[in-house]
Amino acid sequence: MARSPSSPSFWRSPVRGPWFTSVLGVVLLGGITVLFLTGLLSYAAYNPGLAPVNDKTPDKGLLGFYLFAWPTDPHWLYRLNQGVHVTLGITLVPVLLAKLWSVVPRLFQLPPARSLAHALERISLLLLVGGALFEFVTGVLNVQLDYLFPGSFYPLHFYGAWVFFAAFVVHAVLKTPAAVRNLRRLREERAGEAGSGEEPAEAVPSLVSPDPVAPTTSRRGALGLVGGGSLLLFGTTVGQNFDGPLRRTALLAPHGGADPGSGPGGFQVNKTAVSRGISAAETSEEAWRLVVTGPSGTVRLSRAELLELPLHSAALPIACVEGWSTSDQWWRGVRLRNLAALVGYEADAAPDVMVESLQRRGAFRRAALRSNQVRDMRSLLALDVNGEPLTPDHGYPARIIVPAAPGVLNTKWVARMTFGDL
Repeated sequence: MARSPSSPSFWRSPVRGPWFTSVLGVVLLGGITVLFLTGLLSYAAYNPGLAPVNDKTPDKGLLGFYLFAWPTDPHWLYRLNQGVHVTLGITLVPVLLAKLWSVVPRLFQLPPARSLAHALERISLLLLVGGALFEFVTGVLNVQLDYLFPGSFYPLHFYGAWVFFAAFVVHAVLKTPAAVRNLRRLREERAGEAGSGEEPAEAVPSLVSPDPVAPTTSRRGALGLVGGGSLLLFGTTVGQNFDGPLRRTALLAPHGGADPGSGPGGFQVNKTAVSRGISAAETSEEAWRLVVTGPSGTVRLSRAELLELPLHSAALPIACVEGWSTSDQWWRGVRLRNLAALVGYEADAAPDVMVESLQRRGAFRRAALRSNQVRDMRSLLALDVNGEPLTPDHGYPARIIVPAAPGVLNTKWVARMTFGDL
C-alpha cells in the first residue's frame, strides 16, 4: 500500500472522479458567483465612500471601483440581499467541503508544475482552498457573533473575498472546459445505456484511484448525502429571515428561537441597551436632548418637543449583516428631511447627515447617511414602533430608521445629528 500522499494509490475512495468533482464544481460556480456579487452589494450598502466612519476598509483603492450611492428602493433590498448572501453561504458549506475532499489528491501531486498552465492551476488551487476556508469560516463565525479571528470582520472578509474570487475565476477558466466535458460524457453514457456515472481510470489519474476499496455508496449516493446536508443547513438557517414560528427553525442562527419579549416591541434586536452601557438615567425625559446642527445653528429638542413636531409613519424592516431580519415594523416619528429644515436647509435639498449615538463603544456608534436617504419620505427619527414608544433595546428615546439600509446604519439611542456635506 502506498504511504505517500503524492502517490495516486494512496487515495483509495471509489467515489472520487471527474464526474463527481465536476457536478460539485458546477454548483459552486453558480453559488459562489452569487455569494461574491451579494457580498459586494452588501459592502456598497454601507456607503463606505461617504464618510470615514462608514468605511472599514480605507485602503481598498481600486477594489472599491464599483461603489455607488445605495438606493432606498425597494425598501426590502438589503433584507433580500443579505438574507440570500448568508443563507446561501451556509447552505453551500457541505458542497464546499465535498469539493475540497474530492480534489485533495491534487494538492499532493508531483511534480508541482508540469507546465505554465499547470503551475497557474496549482497556485490558483492553493489560493482557492485557503481563501474558501477563510471566507466561509469567518462568515459563519460572524453569523454566530463569535469573533475569534484577529482584527475586524469587515476588512478581513472584504479583502479575503477578493483574493478568493480572483483565484476562483482563474481556476474556473482553467477547469470549466474539463467539467463540461465530464458532464457531457455522463449524458453520452446514459444515452448509450452505460449511465453508471463511472469514468475510465485513465481520464484523470490524480482523481480516480488505481486501487480503489470496495464501494459503500455510489457517486450519486454521495451527491445525495451532500445535497441532504445542504438542505438541512438551509432549513436550520433560512428561518432567521422571518418572524413568528418559522424563526424557531433557525437553530444555527443566534437570532433563531422565539422573538424576544412580547407586545409591539417584541421583535429581534442585535445590540441591547445594557450591552452598550445605555442607562435609564441618561435616556430619561429630564436628561436626554437631541442635538441637531446645521448652517443656521444648533437646536436642542426633548422627546416631548419632538412629539409636538409633524409625525409620519413608515412600514420598514430591520435587516442585519449577520443575515437575520424582521418583517416590516410600523415606525412613527419625525422625517429626517424635516429635521434638516429646522437647521437651515430646504427639505427637498436636505444634505448628508452624521448621526451619533449615546453608546460609547462598538462599531458604528457614529454613522453617516447619504442625502438620498435623508430626503426619502420614509426615513425617520423614530419615536414609536407598532403603536407604542420604543423600548430601550430598540433605541429609546429615538432611533434612525431608513429604507433598504443595513441595521447598523439605523442608529439607536440617537444623541446628535449634524447635517451638511461630509
